[in-house]
Amino acid sequence: MTIKELTPSILLVEDEKTVSDLIKYNLQKAGYHIQVTASPTDAIYMATNFKPDLIILDWMLMDKMSGIDVCMHIREAADTQNIPIIMVSGKSEDHDRIVGLNVGADDYLTKPFTQSELIARIKAVLRRLRPAFSGKQMQFQDIVMNISSRTVTREGGKVVKLSPIEFKLLQILMEHPGRVLSREIIMDMIWGTDFYVGPRTVDVHMTRLRKTLLSQSPDGIDVIQTVRLYGYTMKVDDPQTNGDGNAQR
Repeated sequence: MTIKELTPSILLVEDEKTVSDLIKYNLQKAGYHIQVTASPTDAIYMATNFKPDLIILDWMLMDKMSGIDVCMHIREAADTQNIPIIMVSGKSEDHDRIVGLNVGADDYLTKPFTQSELIARIKAVLRRLRPAFSGKQMQFQDIVMNISSRTVTREGGKVVKLSPIEFKLLQILMEHPGRVLSREIIMDMIWGTDFYVGPRTVDVHMTRLRKTLLSQSPDGIDVIQTVRLYGYTMKVDDPQTNGDGNAQR
Protein backbone atom coordinates (compact mmCIF):
# COMPACT_ATOMS: atom_id res chain seq x y z
CA MET A 1 0.00 0.00 0.00
CA THR A 2 1.50 3.33 -1.03
CA ILE A 3 0.89 6.67 0.63
CA LYS A 4 0.23 9.66 -1.57
CA GLU A 5 3.16 12.09 -1.62
CA LEU A 6 2.49 15.48 -0.12
CA THR A 7 2.55 17.43 -3.38
CA PRO A 8 0.44 20.60 -3.58
CA SER A 9 -2.60 20.32 -5.83
CA ILE A 10 -3.74 23.42 -7.70
CA LEU A 11 -7.01 24.19 -9.45
CA LEU A 12 -6.52 26.65 -12.32
CA VAL A 13 -9.66 28.50 -13.44
CA GLU A 14 -8.79 30.23 -16.71
CA ASP A 15 -10.77 30.48 -19.96
CA GLU A 16 -7.93 31.57 -22.28
CA LYS A 17 -6.49 28.26 -23.47
CA THR A 18 -3.10 29.62 -24.43
CA VAL A 19 -2.73 31.13 -20.97
CA SER A 20 -3.98 28.03 -19.13
CA ASP A 21 -1.73 25.74 -21.19
CA LEU A 22 1.32 27.87 -20.38
CA ILE A 23 0.52 28.03 -16.66
CA LYS A 24 -0.25 24.31 -16.51
CA TYR A 25 3.02 23.41 -18.23
CA ASN A 26 5.13 25.55 -15.92
CA LEU A 27 3.39 24.48 -12.71
CA GLN A 28 3.65 20.80 -13.62
CA LYS A 29 7.33 21.37 -14.37
CA ALA A 30 7.65 22.94 -10.90
CA GLY A 31 6.17 19.78 -9.35
CA TYR A 32 2.53 20.72 -8.73
CA HIS A 33 -0.55 18.63 -9.48
CA ILE A 34 -2.79 20.72 -11.75
CA GLN A 35 -6.48 20.57 -12.66
CA VAL A 36 -7.78 23.07 -15.20
CA THR A 37 -11.25 24.36 -16.01
CA ALA A 38 -12.69 27.34 -17.84
CA SER A 39 -16.15 26.93 -16.32
CA PRO A 40 -17.15 28.78 -13.12
CA THR A 41 -19.68 26.11 -12.18
CA ASP A 42 -17.13 23.35 -12.76
CA ALA A 43 -14.64 25.32 -10.67
CA ILE A 44 -17.05 25.38 -7.73
CA TYR A 45 -17.76 21.66 -8.16
CA MET A 46 -14.06 20.77 -8.35
CA ALA A 47 -13.22 22.92 -5.35
CA THR A 48 -15.97 21.25 -3.32
CA ASN A 49 -15.22 17.67 -4.35
CA PHE A 50 -11.44 17.60 -4.89
CA LYS A 51 -10.30 20.09 -2.23
CA PRO A 52 -7.24 21.56 -4.00
CA ASP A 53 -4.52 23.05 -1.86
CA LEU A 54 -4.75 26.31 -3.79
CA ILE A 55 -6.89 27.91 -6.52
CA ILE A 56 -5.63 30.24 -9.24
CA LEU A 57 -8.72 32.15 -10.32
CA ASP A 58 -9.09 34.48 -13.30
CA TRP A 59 -11.36 37.47 -12.67
CA MET A 60 -12.73 37.69 -16.23
CA LEU A 61 -14.42 34.45 -17.26
CA MET A 62 -16.51 34.01 -20.41
CA ASP A 63 -19.61 33.00 -18.52
CA LYS A 64 -22.49 34.46 -16.54
CA MET A 65 -20.33 34.11 -13.41
CA SER A 66 -17.11 36.05 -12.95
CA GLY A 67 -14.09 35.06 -10.91
CA ILE A 68 -15.40 37.39 -8.20
CA ASP A 69 -18.63 35.36 -8.07
CA VAL A 70 -16.69 32.10 -7.87
CA CYS A 71 -14.46 33.47 -5.11
CA MET A 72 -17.47 34.59 -3.06
CA HIS A 73 -19.18 31.21 -3.47
CA ILE A 74 -16.04 29.34 -2.37
CA ARG A 75 -15.63 31.58 0.67
CA GLU A 76 -19.28 31.18 1.70
CA ALA A 77 -19.24 27.37 1.65
CA ALA A 78 -18.01 25.66 4.80
CA ASP A 79 -16.21 22.90 2.88
CA THR A 80 -14.15 25.30 0.77
CA GLN A 81 -13.88 28.54 2.71
CA ASN A 82 -10.29 27.89 3.81
CA ILE A 83 -8.83 27.02 0.40
CA PRO A 84 -6.22 29.65 -0.55
CA ILE A 85 -7.08 31.67 -3.68
CA ILE A 86 -4.78 33.70 -5.91
CA MET A 87 -6.83 35.92 -8.21
CA VAL A 88 -5.31 36.95 -11.54
CA SER A 89 -6.68 39.79 -13.62
CA GLY A 90 -5.95 42.33 -16.32
CA LYS A 91 -7.49 44.92 -14.01
CA SER A 92 -4.57 46.81 -12.53
CA GLU A 93 -6.23 49.66 -10.64
CA ASP A 94 -5.89 49.73 -6.86
CA HIS A 95 -9.68 49.68 -6.55
CA ASP A 96 -9.86 46.37 -8.45
CA ARG A 97 -7.16 44.82 -6.29
CA ILE A 98 -9.03 45.89 -3.16
CA VAL A 99 -12.27 44.38 -4.50
CA GLY A 100 -10.52 41.08 -5.19
CA LEU A 101 -8.97 40.93 -1.74
CA ASN A 102 -12.18 42.02 -0.02
CA VAL A 103 -14.22 39.17 -1.53
CA GLY A 104 -11.73 36.65 -0.14
CA ALA A 105 -8.70 36.30 -2.41
CA ASP A 106 -5.46 35.71 -0.50
CA ASP A 107 -3.35 37.35 -3.18
CA TYR A 108 -3.94 39.36 -6.36
CA LEU A 109 -1.70 39.14 -9.43
CA THR A 110 -2.03 41.57 -12.36
CA LYS A 111 -1.63 40.38 -15.95
CA PRO A 112 0.77 40.14 -17.65
CA PHE A 113 2.98 38.33 -15.15
CA THR A 114 5.94 36.02 -15.44
CA GLN A 115 5.63 32.35 -14.58
CA SER A 116 8.42 32.71 -12.03
CA GLU A 117 6.43 35.43 -10.25
CA LEU A 118 3.31 33.25 -10.20
CA ILE A 119 5.27 30.33 -8.72
CA ALA A 120 6.80 32.65 -6.11
CA ARG A 121 3.33 33.89 -5.14
CA ILE A 122 2.06 30.30 -4.90
CA LYS A 123 4.93 29.31 -2.61
CA ALA A 124 4.40 32.39 -0.44
CA VAL A 125 0.67 31.74 0.00
CA LEU A 126 1.20 28.05 0.77
CA ARG A 127 3.94 28.86 3.29
CA ARG A 128 1.67 31.32 5.03
CA LEU A 129 -1.56 29.32 5.00
CA ARG A 130 -0.55 25.65 4.77
CA PRO A 131 2.17 24.69 7.29
CA ALA A 132 2.56 21.26 5.69
CA PHE A 133 4.18 22.88 2.66
CA SER A 134 6.44 25.18 4.63
CA GLY A 135 8.48 22.68 6.60
CA LYS A 136 7.34 24.36 9.80
CA GLN A 137 5.57 22.90 12.79
CA MET A 138 1.92 22.78 13.76
CA GLN A 139 0.40 22.60 17.22
CA PHE A 140 -2.98 21.56 18.60
CA GLN A 141 -3.36 21.65 22.38
CA ASP A 142 -0.13 19.98 23.63
CA ILE A 143 0.47 18.03 20.39
CA VAL A 144 3.35 19.45 18.34
CA MET A 145 4.09 18.18 14.83
CA ASN A 146 7.35 19.08 13.11
CA ILE A 147 6.86 18.73 9.36
CA SER A 148 10.55 18.77 8.44
CA SER A 149 11.70 16.11 10.89
CA ARG A 150 8.38 14.23 10.71
CA THR A 151 8.19 13.98 14.49
CA VAL A 152 5.32 14.38 16.92
CA THR A 153 5.68 15.28 20.59
CA ARG A 154 3.31 15.90 23.47
CA GLU A 155 3.61 17.73 26.78
CA GLY A 156 7.15 17.75 28.09
CA GLY A 157 8.60 16.90 24.67
CA LYS A 158 7.64 13.25 24.90
CA VAL A 159 7.93 11.67 21.44
CA VAL A 160 4.81 10.03 20.01
CA LYS A 161 5.77 7.13 17.74
CA LEU A 162 3.49 6.92 14.69
CA SER A 163 3.48 4.91 11.49
CA PRO A 164 3.72 6.86 8.18
CA ILE A 165 -0.04 6.57 7.64
CA GLU A 166 -0.82 7.61 11.21
CA PHE A 167 1.49 10.62 10.84
CA LYS A 168 -0.29 11.64 7.63
CA LEU A 169 -3.71 11.19 9.26
CA LEU A 170 -2.70 13.41 12.16
CA GLN A 171 -1.19 15.97 9.78
CA ILE A 172 -4.44 16.23 7.81
CA LEU A 173 -6.49 16.66 10.99
CA MET A 174 -4.11 19.26 12.44
CA GLU A 175 -4.25 21.26 9.21
CA HIS A 176 -8.05 21.45 9.54
CA PRO A 177 -8.82 21.74 13.27
CA GLY A 178 -12.53 21.74 14.03
CA ARG A 179 -13.45 20.80 10.48
CA VAL A 180 -15.25 17.51 9.89
CA LEU A 181 -13.49 15.47 7.20
CA SER A 182 -15.33 12.63 5.50
CA ARG A 183 -13.71 9.22 5.13
CA GLU A 184 -13.71 9.75 1.35
CA ILE A 185 -11.78 13.02 1.62
CA ILE A 186 -9.27 11.42 3.99
CA MET A 187 -8.81 8.45 1.65
CA ASP A 188 -8.12 10.74 -1.30
CA MET A 189 -5.68 12.91 0.68
CA ILE A 190 -3.65 9.90 1.81
CA TRP A 191 -3.83 7.36 -0.99
CA GLY A 192 -5.07 9.40 -3.95
CA THR A 193 -7.79 8.46 -6.41
CA ASP A 194 -5.69 5.86 -8.26
CA PHE A 195 -5.45 3.50 -5.29
CA TYR A 196 -8.63 2.04 -3.84
CA VAL A 197 -9.04 1.51 -0.13
CA GLY A 198 -12.31 1.08 1.71
CA PRO A 199 -13.68 3.33 4.46
CA ARG A 200 -12.93 0.55 6.94
CA THR A 201 -9.21 1.04 6.28
CA VAL A 202 -9.49 4.66 7.42
CA ASP A 203 -11.34 3.55 10.56
CA VAL A 204 -8.65 0.99 11.45
CA HIS A 205 -5.77 3.45 11.10
CA MET A 206 -7.71 6.19 12.87
CA THR A 207 -8.45 3.85 15.80
CA ARG A 208 -4.74 3.09 16.14
CA LEU A 209 -3.85 6.78 15.98
CA ARG A 210 -6.43 7.70 18.61
CA LYS A 211 -5.27 4.90 20.89
CA THR A 212 -1.63 6.02 20.62
CA LEU A 213 -2.45 9.68 21.27
CA LEU A 214 -4.79 8.85 24.13
CA SER A 215 -2.20 6.59 25.80
CA GLN A 216 0.22 9.54 25.93
CA SER A 217 -2.31 12.25 26.76
CA PRO A 218 -1.40 14.02 30.01
CA ASP A 219 -5.06 14.65 30.82
CA GLY A 220 -6.70 11.66 29.18
CA ILE A 221 -8.59 13.76 26.62
CA ASP A 222 -9.27 12.30 23.16
CA VAL A 223 -8.65 15.12 20.66
CA ILE A 224 -9.99 13.14 17.67
CA GLN A 225 -13.74 12.80 17.49
CA THR A 226 -15.92 10.55 15.34
CA VAL A 227 -18.84 12.05 13.46
CA ARG A 228 -21.23 9.14 13.00
CA LEU A 229 -21.79 7.90 9.46
CA TYR A 230 -19.47 10.58 8.06
CA GLY A 231 -15.90 10.94 9.27
CA TYR A 232 -13.62 12.57 11.82
CA THR A 233 -12.69 15.94 13.29
CA MET A 234 -9.97 17.22 15.59
CA LYS A 235 -11.35 19.13 18.51
CA VAL A 236 -11.51 19.10 22.29
CA ASP A 237 -14.85 17.83 23.52
CA ASP A 238 -17.15 20.02 25.55
CA PRO A 239 -17.47 18.53 29.05
CA GLN A 240 -21.21 18.14 28.45
CA THR A 241 -20.77 15.98 25.34
CA ASN A 242 -19.42 12.54 24.64
CA GLY A 243 -16.85 11.48 22.03
CA ASP A 244 -19.35 11.54 19.17
CA GLY A 245 -20.40 15.13 19.80
CA ASN A 246 -23.75 14.10 21.24
CA ALA A 247 -25.02 15.31 24.63
CA GLN A 248 -24.46 12.91 27.48
CA ARG A 249 -27.53 11.57 29.22
